[in-house]
Amino acid sequence: MTFLTFPLTTARSITSNKTAPELVEIAIQRKEGKLSASGAFTAETGQHTGRSPNDKFIVADSETEGAIWWDNAARWTPEQFDTLYQDFLAFAADKDLFVQDLFAGADAEYRLPTRIVTEYAWHALFIRHMLRRPEASELNGFQPQFTVVNLPSFRADPANHGSKSETVIACDFTRRLVLIGGTSYAGETKKSVFSFLNYVLPQQNVMPMHCSANVGNCDDSAVFFGLSGTGKTTLSAEPSRTLLGDDEHGWSPNGIFNFEGGCYAKTIRLSEEAEPEIYAASNRFATVLENVVLKDDRTPDFDDGSLTENARSAYPLEAIGNASPTGTAGHPKNIVMLTADAFGVMPPIAKLTPAQAMYHFLSGYTAKVAGTEKGMGNEPKATFSTCFGAPFMPRHPSVYGNLLRELIAKHGVNCWLVNTGWTGGKYGVGSRMPIKATRALLNAALTGSLGDAEMRTDELFGFKVPLALDGVDAKILNPRQTWAEPAEYDEMASKMAAMFVENFEKFASHVDEEVRNAGPNVGTRAAAE
Repeated sequence: MTFLTFPLTTARSITSNKTAPELVEIAIQRKEGKLSASGAFTAETGQHTGRSPNDKFIVADSETEGAIWWDNAARWTPEQFDTLYQDFLAFAADKDLFVQDLFAGADAEYRLPTRIVTEYAWHALFIRHMLRRPEASELNGFQPQFTVVNLPSFRADPANHGSKSETVIACDFTRRLVLIGGTSYAGETKKSVFSFLNYVLPQQNVMPMHCSANVGNCDDSAVFFGLSGTGKTTLSAEPSRTLLGDDEHGWSPNGIFNFEGGCYAKTIRLSEEAEPEIYAASNRFATVLENVVLKDDRTPDFDDGSLTENARSAYPLEAIGNASPTGTAGHPKNIVMLTADAFGVMPPIAKLTPAQAMYHFLSGYTAKVAGTEKGMGNEPKATFSTCFGAPFMPRHPSVYGNLLRELIAKHGVNCWLVNTGWTGGKYGVGSRMPIKATRALLNAALTGSLGDAEMRTDELFGFKVPLALDGVDAKILNPRQTWAEPAEYDEMASKMAAMFVENFEKFASHVDEEVRNAGPNVGTRAAAE
């Protein structure tokens, strides 16, 4: 195992493993942000209010050359990384740096000792919330096996470093070091750790997952896959079940475990009524509110998206009253794949076969609508992010897909596709799926009662859809019946089916015939019921 360390002796000062209250004090003293009325620390990240995927590079060497999915990753040479590394060392020489020694992974057998070096105190506070905090005794002799260095005020030089801009996220997975510069968005650090876990854990027969997870009273754990905006944080924070985590988990021979020790929830239009747990966690001392606008009285204005639609709240798991103290649970009984279908075609819930589950996992479908990113018009846009997290999956999707399929078969897991998007028409015509209906259907799925319900087979997509559930308007279970003009639904459904088929062509040679045939039948139209 090869490590490239980042020596800290050259820095002007090093502040190591400070607690959250101490880091809040330091960040305020350094004028890195300000406190909300409840004591949450608020910070603005300027130009970058989200990740910069075009500025991310992975070093290609003898170890990674045959392991990385290069269709989805930009190459860097070891020499380019070394040049950047030396410039990072020189840049850090007169800086006051902050160090947090943490664990990535709740399962002691698979956890990754991780050192995070930051230029900002609030970044140290953020990552202290996000990863798992060692006991004091575990810090004695702490030996990191992975390091991330984040220097936002560093500016990369494309001519000298080979970067695309002044922003750079350079990943040397072989030497276990990531260098981040030119961006203040805190999520880059979190996702750099996740990307490395996605690289290293499959070699240990552990399935890394971009998902939330919770567990019921009978150790009936559930996993929720989903891209940003599909509801995986909201739906996993269910008061009647214990929360494992909202974003990153592993599935090992021991069961599932949270990679993290906190949550990073989107806050745009957050309300106490709809999401009481997340709302309360976002209004507490030392929570980090990133790009959240404050009113004159310093209370957060969660409806104000003037800084970004991607405003965030970062808080430790203990801020959620029903969070698991261990972050571990048994093998899941249910897997839920979430999509926010803005075309109004998908039913609110469907039961998947194992082959269909792999098909939809590799597809990773959702849809973006106006306001979610710059330059979008009023029409929804289909997004296919394989494994529900393509930017963080260094290996080929088939590696993760085959692992998941084997685990589903071995443990007899029920798989569900849940649409939290639109019903009654596409975005701009229909309305958002009622969250009460989604919660009722999910509860029925997780408790097992939905599995006994009478179901129809969707003629276009082939999955099973329940015909009725007490307390849920039966009409929304058949999307075609919610459209004013069924023929328009048929046309839209056929277009979506074609998008699925076209997207899946790149995976066809990596899966067996059963999975290839698990997608929609583009030769049929959705049938009227």
